[in-house]
Amino acid sequence: MNPVIKIENLSKQYRLGVVGTGTLTHDLKRWYYRLRGWEDPYIKIGEANDRSTKGSSNDVWALKDINLEVMPGEILGIIGKNGAGKSTLLKILSKVTGPTTGSISYNGRIGSLLEVGTGFHQELTGRENIFLNGAILGMTKAEIKSRLDEIIDFSSVERYIDTPVKRYSSGMMVRLGFAVAAHLVTEILVVDEVLAVGDAEFQKKAIGKMQDVSRNEGRTVLFVSHNMQAVRQLCQRCIMIRSGEIVHDDISSKVIDYYLEDSYNQAINKVSIIEMIKQLPPDPVIQFGSVNLTQSGIPIKNFAENGKPLEIEISYQVFEKTTGLRIYFDFCDEQDTLLFRSFNDEDNDGIPTMEPGFYKSKAIVPANILAPISYELRIQAGIFNVRNCFPHPITIQIHVEHTSKYNRAYVADTFRGKFALVINWENSKKNS
Repeated sequence: MNPVIKIENLSKQYRLGVVGTGTLTHDLKRWYYRLRGWEDPYIKIGEANDRSTKGSSNDVWALKDINLEVMPGEILGIIGKNGAGKSTLLKILSKVTGPTTGSISYNGRIGSLLEVGTGFHQELTGRENIFLNGAILGMTKAEIKSRLDEIIDFSSVERYIDTPVKRYSSGMMVRLGFAVAAHLVTEILVVDEVLAVGDAEFQKKAIGKMQDVSRNEGRTVLFVSHNMQAVRQLCQRCIMIRSGEIVHDDISSKVIDYYLEDSYNQAINKVSIIEMIKQLPPDPVIQFGSVNLTQSGIPIKNFAENGKPLEIEISYQVFEKTTGLRIYFDFCDEQDTLLFRSFNDEDNDGIPTMEPGFYKSKAIVPANILAPISYELRIQAGIFNVRNCFPHPITIQIHVEHTSKYNRAYVADTFRGKFALVINWENSKKNS
């Protein structure tokens, strides 16, 4: 089977701060070389696209030597940090911009949804924009009409379909844009992070539609998202892009785990817990001294083990007698969903009063609860029903690995829940 998309040695270079080469003579020379099919005479070596560091060159490689094949009917996930080059790749695939070097071969038409309102004319109505998008994709008026009712129904904006789209909210725009891209006859569907604008009901609907067009219609889907749960659910295969290069290409679960562990390691190396505590502004009531994460008394280094209790020890100083002062933490997943919160005074029926002095609070998260994914631990102090003591919490990345007793549901690469509880079952045979 031939690939529906084949990318060979694809690179894209941008020049920061200047449009073109900087002189008219050089721009004309570049145009002449491009006309002759020759290599750009002003491509410089440039630097990798790392937005967090200061460079010495104005030439940046947004993409560098990308080689990729995508097969018909495949749903390919594309993940990476902001600025990694994901959107640039999709824009080149959608012919919004051209590559600096390399080539792409296609076997079919492409329908793209790269950002809110892509391809929409703001003065035209929703209905007129459906016909405009279809015409751009090379469809006849009869083909568009045959799918018009499906598109309007899926978008759930029927009441406003004859209103100019400039009056639509961003969510309404995304609903209509996705409905058009998903229902018009194209062999390849390209979807960037725009689904994050929609509500939960629409995201579920959109993911179901992408699965449907892939399985039942044999269409290829390229899906960029920072929602790892959506990527796991939707994509069989995934690539990770870092600084413009593909660094991992495998089944989705392995690539996502690699990405989360990579992000975790970078976060650990970037700011230590001690530095985070030092960066907290002074508070008249309390000051954190230290935060230690251990298992069996040993500090956590690269990951936490699922089979051992997780010990969270927080030391702090209280400066004045305070009623309702609490130490607490939030446990969140990689999608920023709060999973649970715990206070250091949960055993007290009333509201406690703390005297000035040095304190230490220790919480223990039981073994065989956390799943083999990444979490965020956010530690904060607050005065009950009054205020938080600090403008932001101490945030610690925790990556969990299975090292002992398995919940067998997690053996499959395709399944990842938020918790991996080891449940005790009792089985008995009933006598007839």
